[in-house]
Parts: sequence; structure tokens; C-alpha cells
Amino acid sequence: MAEGKVKALQSSKFWFMEARKSIPGGVNSPVRAFQAVGGEPFFVKRAYGSKIVDVEDHEYIDFVGSYGPLILGHAHPAIVRAIQEQVTHGTSYGAPTPLEVELANLVKTAMPSIDLVRFVNSGTEATMSAVRVARAFTKRKKILKFEGCYHGHGDSFLSKAGSGLATLGISASPGVPEEVAALTLNVPYNNLDAVRKIFEKEGKEIAAVIVEPIPANMGVILPHGAFLSGLREVTREYEALLIFDEVISGFRLAPGGAQEFVGVRPDLTTLGKIIGGGLPVGAYGGRSDVMSLVAPLGPVYQAGTLSGNPLAMRAGIEMLRQLQMPGFHKSLDETTHRFVEALRITVKRRNWPITINHIGSMLTVFFTGKPVIDYASAKTSDTKAYAKFFHEMLRRGIFIAPSQFEAMFISSAHTINDLSKTADAAEQILEKMY
Repeated sequence: MAEGKVKALQSSKFWFMEARKSIPGGVNSPVRAFQAVGGEPFFVKRAYGSKIVDVEDHEYIDFVGSYGPLILGHAHPAIVRAIQEQVTHGTSYGAPTPLEVELANLVKTAMPSIDLVRFVNSGTEATMSAVRVARAFTKRKKILKFEGCYHGHGDSFLSKAGSGLATLGISASPGVPEEVAALTLNVPYNNLDAVRKIFEKEGKEIAAVIVEPIPANMGVILPHGAFLSGLREVTREYEALLIFDEVISGFRLAPGGAQEFVGVRPDLTTLGKIIGGGLPVGAYGGRSDVMSLVAPLGPVYQAGTLSGNPLAMRAGIEMLRQLQMPGFHKSLDETTHRFVEALRITVKRRNWPITINHIGSMLTVFFTGKPVIDYASAKTSDTKAYAKFFHEMLRRGIFIAPSQFEAMFISSAHTINDLSKTADAAEQILEKMY
């Protein structure tokens, strides 16, 4: 093979050009295209621990972590071993397995709000299904969500949403009928008064409130005061269901997810990311009287040929076992806290217009000097400054999300050296920017 051809095959630019011939925009999820930060994406060849390596053998400290599931880092030996063992027994059966039962029991033990759980293949499937069963249970049509919270790409959720829509500046998606969009009500996150007002007006028509208890798709936002407990009170008063979307926060913030962390028990919970150990998976579960409506127990239909896939179940079982190790979350949270405090001290000393939101092992560096408490305040961020910061970090071998409106994820694979290098690089870059 000619030398030029070999170099082309080792080039991310080559693969991006090839990808655009066959894949819309050259990517299978919009944020990967780097449109929000400019430039072109790198293509990954392999990953291990806290590192990700592109096709040109450039190595990066990875703070994206596949957007959350890799809390143990890439290619953790226990997860790899579990998948290798399982794959020799087959990849899919279209029939039930003991693995589904074992993972379901682990989920139920960790989250007492869940009596019954159904596994699906993605977070989007989980949230769509949870809303469907909530509508069936309450015999109501409308749902209430929060501006900037992202619950997947289901039709009901694509208005004033976070994640890729926030990244690309899309307020709502074409292809969603107006009649469907009208059934979704939006209010600002952290605004309990707005929730109460909309319930006073339309409470008898609202089937459920769906919320990321700790939003991470407009960047990390923290719930204020009694906001989440207030949602619990309002939904009970109006006999609507409360759905916690814990696709990201589940098992990352605590063994029992954000609901354990904040002490609020929802009616339904949606899960994903971590419970697949890095493989595609999702789940929804909750009260037995609600979940018993799901077929074949009840009339609410939801199915999936690959649901409960044995590879994902086996990886998820091993993942949750690892997270049950004594002190796992405490150690990870303390490591993250030290890293964040070092950044905050530097920012405060220099008086840079930056706000860092942090909880557990998640954080977002917002390029705004204002407190970030909801989607509106998140959008005051200087996205051009973030784009410059992103590329300078990438040039120094540090990969953060190619969007201001995402989280940085710390894993147990990140070393003190990784975090020190990252903090030093951030300080050097910001010094030049400001």
C-alpha cells in the first residue's frame, strides 16, 4: 500500500470525509460533529483507563466518558472480562435470561422506589415508555418538563430541550406535529412557583412531571432548596406522577442515584448509561400499581427484540458490583471535589467571568460570571470563549465535551496526575484568554 494511502487511513480528516458520504453530517449523534466549537472531530481507535486514542495515535485524557456511563474508565478489566465470558455464550436470544433477573434485583435493591423494572435499549426508549405508562395510569395527556432538561429524542421531549438541541441552538425539532408538541408544557428548572401556577391552570390534564433531578444536559445545574421535594408535593396534590430521569445521575451520584442523594422518592424512574457498563441499555421502573399496566401484565404495550440483551445485562451486573465496593462513591466524590476547588480558587483569584457547577463526580465550567441555576442563565455563557478553551485543551491532550451545555465526568480511572495536568492546562489557557 502506498505511503500516502496509509497516512490517509490514519487521518481523522479522511474518516470524517468518508463518513459524510454515508452518515448525516458524518456522525451518529449531532454533538460529535464539533459544530458548536468549530473544526472537525477526531476519530477514535481505542481507549483505556482515563485515556482515549485517535486514529493518528494522539492520546487524550478523557472527561467525556461516553457522556457518563464510564464511571470506572475505559476497558475496565472486570467489565471486559464479563463481556468476554458472556459473548462466548451468544449475543442475543429473544428469550429471557437469569441475567435480567439478577440486574433487576440489583436495581431494585439500590432504589427502593422501584418495585418493577423493565429493561430497554436506550434512555430515550426508557423516557418514552415511562411517559406512556404515566398517561395510561392517570388517563391524562399532558406532561410537564423543564427548559433545558433533556429526556432523549422522543417527540414529546424536543421542545426547549438541552443536550444536542442546546448545543446546536435548536428550540424545537421539525417533524414533531404541533398536536404532539402542545401536550408538553415547559417551565424553568428551579422555579417551583411556575410549576404551581401551571398546575393551578392545567393540573387536571397533567399526567406527569418529568425531570432530571440533577440536570446535566444544559451543563450541570443544582436543585435549589425545596425544589424537588416541592415537585413531589405538587404531583401528589394533583394526582400526577413524578418521573425522575436518572439516565445520567443514576448510580453516579450515589448507589441509589439522585433520589437517594436528595431524599425524594419518585413514582417512576428512568435509567441508562451506567447500568449497561458501557453497552447500550436503558430501563424504566417504579411503583407496582403503575408498572403492572405494562404488557404482558397490562394493556400498555412496549417491547424490544434486544431488550435485556445478555451482553448489556452481564456488563451492567459487573458494573453495579464494582460500585458497591466500600467507599467507592465517597472516594470518587472527594477526588472530584479537590479538583474542582483547585479550579475555583484559580478563577476567583483572577476574577475571571467563569462559574463552575459541581456535584458528585460531575461538573461544568460555564463561561459566564453569573450564577447558573437554570437554562436561561446557562445560555448567558460565552460559547465562543468555550470553543476556544475546548480547542486549547484538546491541543494539550485533554478531551472535554465539544459543547458548553454538557458535563465533565470524572471516573475512578482518572489519576492525580491526570487531574493536576488538567488543572494546570486550564489555568494556562485561561490566563492567555483573559
